[in-house]
Amino acid sequence: MILSAPALAQAPAADAAAADAAAADAEQGLGEIVVTATRSAQSIQKVPISMQALGAEKLQERQVKGLSDFAALLPSVSFEGIGPGRNTAFFRGIVPAGGAYASVGYYLDDMPITGTEVPDIHAYDLERVEALSGPQGTLYGAGSLAGTIRLITNKPKLDKFEFGYDVEANKYGKGDFGGQLESYINVPLAPTLAVRAMGYYRRDGGYIDNTPNNGTFNDGSSSTLTLGDNNPNTSYTLDNSDIAKDDYNTIREFGGRFQLLWQPTEGWDITPEITAQKQVARGYFGYDPRVGDLEVHDYDQTKNDDRWYQAALSIHGHIGDWDIVSATGYFKRRTRTLNDYTYYTVTYDGFGPGYESYLQFFDNCTGSGASQQCQMINPTQYYHADTHRNKFTQELRISTPKDWPFDVTIGGFYQRQKNELNTSYAIRGLDTITGYTATGGGDVAGGLIGVPAMYGIAYDEDGNPYFDTSDVINANGNPLGTMILGTQAVKGDAFYYVEQDQLYHDKAIFAEGHYNITPTLKLTGGIRYFWTDYKVRGFAGVAGSAAGVGCTTPLPDDERLTCVNTNPNAADGTGRYKEDGETHKVALDWQFQPDKMVYFNYSTGFRPGGFNRPLRIRSLGKIVNVAPFKSETLTNFEVGVKTTWNNIFRFNAAVYYEKWNNIQYGVVVSGAQGAGMTGNAGKAEVKGIEYDADLRLGKVTISTSGAFNDAKLKGDFCNFALNTETESIAQLSSCTLGEFVEGSSPPTPQVAAANGTRLPRQPRFKGTTSIRYDTDLGDYAAYIQGAALYQTGATQDLNVESNELLGNTKGFVSFDFSGGIKKDGWSVTLFLQNAFDKRGQLTRNTFCSIDFCANSSRTFTIKPQFFGIRFGQKF
Repeated sequence: MILSAPALAQAPAADAAAADAAAADAEQGLGEIVVTATRSAQSIQKVPISMQALGAEKLQERQVKGLSDFAALLPSVSFEGIGPGRNTAFFRGIVPAGGAYASVGYYLDDMPITGTEVPDIHAYDLERVEALSGPQGTLYGAGSLAGTIRLITNKPKLDKFEFGYDVEANKYGKGDFGGQLESYINVPLAPTLAVRAMGYYRRDGGYIDNTPNNGTFNDGSSSTLTLGDNNPNTSYTLDNSDIAKDDYNTIREFGGRFQLLWQPTEGWDITPEITAQKQVARGYFGYDPRVGDLEVHDYDQTKNDDRWYQAALSIHGHIGDWDIVSATGYFKRRTRTLNDYTYYTVTYDGFGPGYESYLQFFDNCTGSGASQQCQMINPTQYYHADTHRNKFTQELRISTPKDWPFDVTIGGFYQRQKNELNTSYAIRGLDTITGYTATGGGDVAGGLIGVPAMYGIAYDEDGNPYFDTSDVINANGNPLGTMILGTQAVKGDAFYYVEQDQLYHDKAIFAEGHYNITPTLKLTGGIRYFWTDYKVRGFAGVAGSAAGVGCTTPLPDDERLTCVNTNPNAADGTGRYKEDGETHKVALDWQFQPDKMVYFNYSTGFRPGGFNRPLRIRSLGKIVNVAPFKSETLTNFEVGVKTTWNNIFRFNAAVYYEKWNNIQYGVVVSGAQGAGMTGNAGKAEVKGIEYDADLRLGKVTISTSGAFNDAKLKGDFCNFALNTETESIAQLSSCTLGEFVEGSSPPTPQVAAANGTRLPRQPRFKGTTSIRYDTDLGDYAAYIQGAALYQTGATQDLNVESNELLGNTKGFVSFDFSGGIKKDGWSVTLFLQNAFDKRGQLTRNTFCSIDFCANSSRTFTIKPQFFGIRFGQKF
């Protein structure tokens, strides 16, 4: 369970006496770990599911600051992403690559922060982090298909004043300096009233260098673009020297939490709280080995400004002998993102002649009319987005009296989430250009670049462009001009624009109960019935997409949703999807000795399907329909043991088999100009084992945990393609390995992944081991600790062709060391992470589609060597 002795996960206030007793036991042994994974406080050794807990001491010892740090310590958890606030966690190899819902529940206390790319919640003044493996749908809903991560905060205490602070200075080996200041305070205001507050400031120095490209790309070839034609007079050389900078991936972050505990009468707790955080992360947190070690070539700014708050109200009380819990929450998040998107432009440049209108844009003109001459601007794309998320959550739970022969918790859940997306794939200055080169204009005989065109351009039977004198597009233009007046911008400076309002409603009723068949044999059963609906309305596409639904571009800057193309088949243009269903679980545990248990757990999980917007196909010049994607399900069969031996050795293990149906997978369809959809890839299975163990021998504590996952596809994954007869996009009804989709350009294999293909992102084996020695040095308590992280390599995409473009990550072993002393409430800790500066590869990602941007993929690794000193005091 990865909780270092003598650490103790503090129980809720109602269990303070038990917690104190466990703390006393911990002086001699391992101590008890109290968790609330089943919505009630109990020892982790009594919970019949595979789970792990990271206590406050372990979080501090291992320098855990956010999601990527604690995910490294959880063997069944992997993640993908491109930086803080832009990462998504997975369990046991269940790695969906599409869909509207996350596969892992992410909770701050009782409140869900569901979704992909979750915020990087700062890990301070936490009681523990709980990781629940396998489907948790009965108690946690559709967002917990594969598992749940819960961050449990320290709560206000009525009986004592507490204050503490920690100051840290740190440095990445060859990178920059950083540090943080953290503090908390707990103040009893009255016998029934207390407040607790936490605040922090953090600055992480960077370790990735954005180096000058010096006229070349990462493969050594010239960085001069030909701009979509064969004309030697049209070119643009990329140069990033203006923004080149060492250690450019810094983090600046601050935030806090305020909680109040009021006990208006005996047996009732009312706890309002608010947590808020702002994090600004600059640069990529992966590097490009083709450029150099911890180096990249970025040509535009990359930055993620992530700010959010969560307000919650928890009410826990009793009506008679019935236990009642109400949890109300409101979550608001805004992310403003900049990202270099140059390599998308580079990809289009590589397509060859005929793409002038995507790459040649003009401004800064002299003259007028037919004599006007304009200069070409920088054609490279960048990405900017402004995303708003608002979520209201309400859950009510009622539990039966404790003197009943069985116990049951029943409840209801409601959630409303609205997302507002404003996303631009843009070119700086595109909104103010004078014009752009017509398709074929770069290679037409005698054509004048940057001069207004009089005639349109057509192609002869041999594919050669010529001036079509019958097509007069500008009577005041030059007969040899090739520039079409106007702009390709959809809105603002966006070449491709997404503007959507998404609305989710989730409702559920659930029940979970336990019955002791005998004093040592317990049956657990649970069921959840849910209703979910989803609406999306807005626009996505290029200027041609807007014209296709009768809109004039550029769209007005000061209004949203003036052009809607989400669902042309609906009168209001709204895409809709709704579904209902159930998940259930059955568990049987046998406590064959007071400190030893064996259990069987059968559970199911569910992730709703969704709506796919129509896509514009360039070759057809029109929009085609895309079928909705179906819900996916996960069925888990698990057998486990949880044992403690003489309070000095603890060993837990679980063997499991999971069946995953209707895998949701994001697809970029050939001819759709890089736009994507979500489909269902088929079936998969996961066979695995998880374990954790702690051994305390006097002053020495050895802790280890690991997970082996054999996750693979069951049956061929048939690709998705355009059906020109029905003018729709759907999955092939049958597919043959080695054959291509007829008429696809570029050629699309019929089989995206064959039967037995390994599921991506999850290493077959991942583990961690630590050895800690506690001792006394005179009046000082001291410790030293060494720890190892190790994992095997992993594939990176389910689509075999895409995975070959990205390449697999390699296995690695890294070592961390720490030591410290403490006395009279103060402590000093020295730490060294990744001591030998290994490049432990976690994932490889691209910011745009793999087919387009694989040559600019980034490798995301564990932190490079990282060391520092931490001083803290507690009063």
